[in-house]
Amino acid sequence: MIKKDNLALGVILGFTAPFFGLIVYYYLSFFRRHVAFMEFIGYLKEYKTLLTAVSSLSLLANAVLFTIYINAHKDKTGKGIFLATVIYGITVLLIKVIK
Repeated sequence: MIKKDNLALGVILGFTAPFFGLIVYYYLSFFRRHVAFMEFIGYLKEYKTLLTAVSSLSLLANAVLFTIYINAHKDKTGKGIFLATVIYGITVLLIKVIK
């Protein structure tokens, strides 16, 4: 199943997985309330606590991916996922501090 082992794949997966975490959070919390996706993005910009919740779930998606690849002994891909996770986390932290 998991055959490739390179850093670029890990970085791509590491930046893609949080987006799916964001989509899952949106569907579980806001879609049922008939909130449009772009309105949800506006809420993220406005409410820092919501940004914290969404980023936590998004980074959880990366943790799952990281665990899968490390357990499959695909260490280069795992390093790429970890790198993307760190960049994502620092970016969210900077957004929270600056605004």
